[in-house]
Amino acid sequence: MSEPPGVEIGDRDSAGPRQPIVLVLDNLRSAYNVGNIFRLAEICGIERLVTCGYTATPPHPKLVKTARGCDTLVPCEHQPTGLAAVEALQAESYRVFAVETMTEAPPVWDVGYELPVAFVFGNEALGLGPQTLARCDAVVRLPVFGRKNSLNVSNCAAVVVYTVIRQLQESRRV
Repeated sequence: MSEPPGVEIGDRDSAGPRQPIVLVLDNLRSAYNVGNIFRLAEICGIERLVTCGYTATPPHPKLVKTARGCDTLVPCEHQPTGLAAVEALQAESYRVFAVETMTEAPPVWDVGYELPVAFVFGNEALGLGPQTLARCDAVVRLPVFGRKNSLNVSNCAAVVVYTVIRQLQESRRV
């Protein structure tokens, strides 16, 4: 099976090109979710992860278990708060999107993304703090069609990342 034209894919023996996409994990409760996000970041060539607050940061035994070595392959930095992370990324010229359950926010696939870009994912039960949310450049959401209002944060991150990758691949074909 071949890859779409214009997409650079690394082989298993070397690191593929990293995309200027950053995932910010703000006060995530589950180290297992963080480990899954490390795996996602590695296979998608994400530039780096930023952990904030009490989010598990390598080395952490539960994170290491689900990251399956990806915690050593994906650069990670820690910021004391999500707000500090957002401000630092904006100072580096990243456009920062909060990923939240707000019904007035556009679906993640209805927004056009340009690199460099960052996405902030909040606490699984409480979401993002109001100051962090207010400081982000924009908010996007995953629409839900059932009774529950949100998806597991690592699953949500996968949908967001693959949505952006698909959009970038399509823009390269034009």
